Amino acid sequence: MAIARRAQLVSMVILATAIYASAEVRKEFRFTVGPRSVISITNQYGPISVKPGVGTQVIVTAVLHSDQVEVDHTQSGNRVDILSHLLSQTDADTGRVDYEVSVPADASVAMRSSTGLLHAEGLHGDVTLEGSQANVEVRDIANAHVHVRTLNGSVSLNNIRNGHVEVTSVGGDVVLNAVNGPLVQVNSTSGKIHYEGDFGSSGEYMLTSHSGDIEASAPTDASFDVTARSVRGKVENDFLLEPKHTPFVVRAGSAFAGTMNKAASSVRLFSFSGKIHLKKR
Repeated sequence: MAIARRAQLVSMVILATAIYASAEVRKEFRFTVGPRSVISITNQYGPISVKPGVGTQVIVTAVLHSDQVEVDHTQSGNRVDILSHLLSQTDADTGRVDYEVSVPADASVAMRSSTGLLHAEGLHGDVTLEGSQANVEVRDIANAHVHVRTLNGSVSLNNIRNGHVEVTSVGGDVVLNAVNGPLVQVNSTSGKIHYEGDFGSSGEYMLTSHSGDIEASAPTDASFDVTARSVRGKVENDFLLEPKHTPFVVRAGSAFAGTMNKAASSVRLFSFSGKIHLKKR
C-alpha cells in the first residue's frame, strides 16, 4: 500500500513538472533603432540581462513561465518599451518572465524588476536599474550615468570607468570594485558599503550609510582628500594623512580628515552608527 502511494506521488510530481515545462513559451522580438536609442524593460517577476549587440538591432528574447503573463512591446521612433503584462492574479512563479536583451552599445537602458536579477554589461550609454528584492549587477560600463535604486537587493558594480554613479539602497549591501568617475555617490540605510579602487582623478566620492558599515580600500599611491565621520560608530584609518581643517572636531576613533599625495579626488565617508574603515590595499 505504501509503495503504491509513493508511486502515485511520484507520478503526480512528474505530471506537474511536465505541465509546468509545457507552459513555458520562448518569444523573440526585433527592433531597428538609430544612434542613442532608449530601451525600457519593466518586469514584475524575473531577471533582465542586457548586453551590447551588433549594429542597430534591439533583440529581446523572453521566456514566459506560464500563460498568465504576456509581453507587450511598442516602438516609437528611437524608443522601445517592453512590459510584462500580468493577465490575472499571479505569483513569482506563474508571473515570471526571463529577459535576455541585446542593444546597440550606445543605447540608454532602463530596467525594472521586483524579484529577478538585473544585469547590465559592456555598454556606454546611460543605465538605470530599479528593483525591490532584485539583486543588481553592472560591469564594464564606460563614459555613462549609472543609476541604481533598490530596497533589499544587493548591488555589485565592477569596472565602471569615467562614470556618473548614483546608488540608493535601503537594506542591500553595495560593493564597488574599480569604479571611478566625476561622481560616485552611494546612500544606504542599513546595508554595508564596500569600495575597492583608487578613487580616480578629480572625482567626488560620497559613501553614506545610516547603520551599515563602510569599508574603502585604496592603494598607497592613491591621491585624495578625505573626510570620515561616524556619530556613534568606530572609525579607523590605515593611511598617513596630511592634516586639514574641518567643520567638525576631529576625535580619534570617531572622525578623521586629511589629504593623501596631491589630493586629486574628494572622498566623504559618513555613517550615523556604522563602522568606517579606510584601508590600504
